[in-house]
Amino acid sequence: MARRARLSLILATSLIALGAVAVAAGARENEPELLSPPLLSAVSPHLYVDPSGAAVAAVRALDQAGRRRDAAFVRRIADQPTSVWFTDSNPGFVERARRLAVAATAASRMPVLTLYNIPYRDCAGHSAGGAADAAAYRRWVTALAGALRGHRAIVVLEPDAVPQAVRGCLSPQRTAERYGLLRHAVAALRTAPGVRIYLDAGNPTWVAPARMAPALRSAGIGTASGFALNVANFETTADNVAYGNGLARILGGKHFVVDTSRNGNGPAQRGAGDRHWCNPPGRRLGIPPTLRTGHTMVDAFLWVKRPGESDGACAPGHPPAGHWFPAYALSLAGG
Repeated sequence: MARRARLSLILATSLIALGAVAVAAGARENEPELLSPPLLSAVSPHLYVDPSGAAVAAVRALDQAGRRRDAAFVRRIADQPTSVWFTDSNPGFVERARRLAVAATAASRMPVLTLYNIPYRDCAGHSAGGAADAAAYRRWVTALAGALRGHRAIVVLEPDAVPQAVRGCLSPQRTAERYGLLRHAVAALRTAPGVRIYLDAGNPTWVAPARMAPALRSAGIGTASGFALNVANFETTADNVAYGNGLARILGGKHFVVDTSRNGNGPAQRGAGDRHWCNPPGRRLGIPPTLRTGHTMVDAFLWVKRPGESDGACAPGHPPAGHWFPAYALSLAGG
């Protein structure tokens, strides 16, 4: 079983749209059915781009330095609607979610949020952390659900939480607790009728559908909108769609979303150790975010992981997880 990409701790706010169309760089030539003109025509008119983030700051700095060519490449990232991450309970997190929802509603758009604060997050990996205990997590996710009430949103719920539990990185007691917390999160978010909830289900190389499906049931998939695939990973869109369709059949027709933020060239070579998942070279931006996927079971292609932010300090010169990585951002965008 291939090693799963560890998920970056995202501490910055989300990215900005500066307006124009951005075409995915380096998309695989063997996926023509996923690269039809409607998918590449423009930023989705239904997804909201938050006007802040590391990519827009980088574009501004490059423009000011006269590096117009590099700025144009990074703008391919900054122009796209990208998920806004909520990773801790620092003061202001509820108001930040409320401002995001209100602004998106005013723009007749839908924001994407990623909730990433489950206790024992990332099983002591690069993004270790999370809520102090179960009670703290319940309060946290209930407060966020309240901030979203009355608005539309897509929520990707706790990347890695279910697949890591399946792979056994937690004790049986903590695994049971985790599934209970995810059920609570789904129930809390369902009190906001306009919110669509997608439980993370890993990627095609991590956990077989026959093992993933019962774990998702334990985590509350029955009352969620569906599941999310490939978060912070590089597996091809075609492989994710095939895996997702198989998992959906087992789950009685649940729909899913796919993170296409960095999978334009597919995954790195196997056997590369940390470099297979941690800032692997030669990757490219994938299909731009859209709700028009061309696949019955796929509700959206999303950029959940924000391109250009590091996976971790896994090699000399690589910044810590979640920090802007200028050279890697340029590489992803084709610069």
